[in-house]
Amino acid sequence: MGLNELWFALLGVLLTGYAILDGFDLGVGILHLVAREDKERRVMLNSIGPLWDGNEVWLVTFGGALFAAFPECYATTFSAFYTPFIILLFALIFRAVSLEFRSKIDSPTWRSLWDVAFWLSSAVATLLFGVAVGNAMLGLPIGADKEFQGTLLDLLRPYSLLVGLLTVSLFAMHGANYLLLKTDGALRDRIYMWAWHSFGVFLVLYVLTTIFTLVKIPHATANLNKYPVGWLIVVLNVLAITNIPRALFMHKPFYAFISSACTIAALNFLFGAALFPNLLVSSLNPEWNLTIYNAASSPKTLGIMAIIAALGMPFVLAYTSVVYWTFRGKVEIGKFGY
Repeated sequence: MGLNELWFALLGVLLTGYAILDGFDLGVGILHLVAREDKERRVMLNSIGPLWDGNEVWLVTFGGALFAAFPECYATTFSAFYTPFIILLFALIFRAVSLEFRSKIDSPTWRSLWDVAFWLSSAVATLLFGVAVGNAMLGLPIGADKEFQGTLLDLLRPYSLLVGLLTVSLFAMHGANYLLLKTDGALRDRIYMWAWHSFGVFLVLYVLTTIFTLVKIPHATANLNKYPVGWLIVVLNVLAITNIPRALFMHKPFYAFISSACTIAALNFLFGAALFPNLLVSSLNPEWNLTIYNAASSPKTLGIMAIIAALGMPFVLAYTSVVYWTFRGKVEIGKFGY
């Protein structure tokens, strides 16, 4: 494996880590309004309170790694998704503000306002992530100068919106499975119902997206046909999905959460496999695709980055493990909680 392939794989690891970790707290935000009373919403907020900002570090690291390893892809991506990225930025900011400001004033109107803001920003951010993935699969109108030649409407295609909705349902299901680990009592009983409903919606959208992908993007399975061992990930993906209702039925939420995390990881792998060796596909001319070779930094830069990553990743993983271990167990609302 060369440095170009190594950094493509590392970007996949960072994206997968972000999708799994921030995926459940985005999912908690998507489910936020289904709570019946203020105490339940506070429990949901406190379940992710110590973790959400650390989870978003994975997204920041992904962006930094993309900029350093594949700067031309970074530039083209930001020119293509400039408006959606601004909306995404506002959504992520409002999530943080909603978490911090909601309980500052003991007023039902004040808290309801921030509850809606938290729910809306979580749903919009998740939808935009999915739309970006859908557009990457379809390809973008990129010219020979590596510049985006379309408009905002070119990004709002049926397939991209379908992938966006699939992502919303996936994160909602993942968030419900996480909440089953952090809650108890009547709230936990209702969360079981939410987990079943979100799984049902996800399953329908997953089947539709799979059919649409095979029909609309036939080259998506080209690398799997070239390297048949990749089909094992497809099998593992299906097994992970089918294990979610089994774990819920057996009242084993930890297995359900691990299964939804494995589902996210498998889908990210299949997304990367569908693109490789491309980073961005030009819908105008395949010769104008941005690949891990023509959009990469110099070998020296990639090599230095690999050394930094080898030194830094163990610390990141250790810190993440310590934080999650420290805040394990059921949620308790204290004096200084959200």
